[in-house]
Amino acid sequence: MTSSSSVTVHILDKEYSIMCPQEERSNLVSAARYLDGKMREIRSSGKVIGADRIAVMAALNITHDLLHKQEVAEVQTSSSTREQVRDLLERVDLVLATDPNERQS
Repeated sequence: MTSSSSVTVHILDKEYSIMCPQEERSNLVSAARYLDGKMREIRSSGKVIGADRIAVMAALNITHDLLHKQEVAEVQTSSSTREQVRDLLERVDLVLATDPNERQS
């Protein structure tokens, strides 16, 4: 059983105490720093006013980035799999094209 403890993080000039398992503490602090940075970027642009709106825009931007990275990873995995299948098919074709007498040696 993991024990939880309170972690204090600062996001956009506000302090939040969050219960978190000890082994996840550094991940939570990193996530809070990342979110704070994104929210500060949005606030400094001057285009969005109000902490709630800034938070929603930051959440949308972070979600968009995450989904885009997942799509790129899926495409890369699919491309890699296709290359492996193509390589295996070429090997099979090569073996099938060779003289059976040569394969026995």
